Amino acid sequence: MSKILIIDYNTGNVDSVIKAFKLFEKDVVFSSKKEDLDKAEKIVLPGQGSYYHAINELKKRDLFDQIKKKHLTENIPIMGICLGMQILSTLGFENDKETNGLDIIPGEVKKMKGSPNSLPHIGWNEVNFKKDNILFNDIENNQDFYFIHSYEFIPNNYKDVLSTSYCNSEFVSIIKKNNCYGIQFHPEKSLKKGIKLIENFLKIK
Repeated sequence: MSKILIIDYNTGNVDSVIKAFKLFEKDVVFSSKKEDLDKAEKIVLPGQGSYYHAINELKKRDLFDQIKKKHLTENIPIMGICLGMQILSTLGFENDKETNGLDIIPGEVKKMKGSPNSLPHIGWNEVNFKKDNILFNDIENNQDFYFIHSYEFIPNNYKDVLSTSYCNSEFVSIIKKNNCYGIQFHPEKSLKKGIKLIENFLKIK
């Protein structure tokens, strides 16, 4: 059984994500094949870029409905990273276009405030943990992680928020519903603390 499936939906260079997961698990598959999804024990949605493009690619690969079904019927944990976090939402608003997301964590994705700091928000920024979670085991609070994005996840229910960060205004940097986690920063590019966060996710059932 393929333990970790990193979804291939044509959203940029994911080599660093694959390498990070392979530090802890030999059976890591990068694929868009339904048979690999059927066998997966955990799902990772990586990516940078356009919300619309990502959703369109998932639909072209016949993965859009299958990912949600797999998560809901088998309680399979999901980690969405950067764009992968955003498409977990109900709706995305990008370039005046409204796109239906996976709707696994209810909310909307909208453009961040663009001043006084210009967008995209790129670089190291502090992440403030709002509650205890296995994801944060052995990671100190208020550490810097690496971000690159111009849009933010605005949840319907702020009880789903695990952490926030600040760029022009406070925004959600980690969100969780059941065992589905959305992470706005790139843990795979955030040195030891980011790699530890990935290791902690792999312990979630």
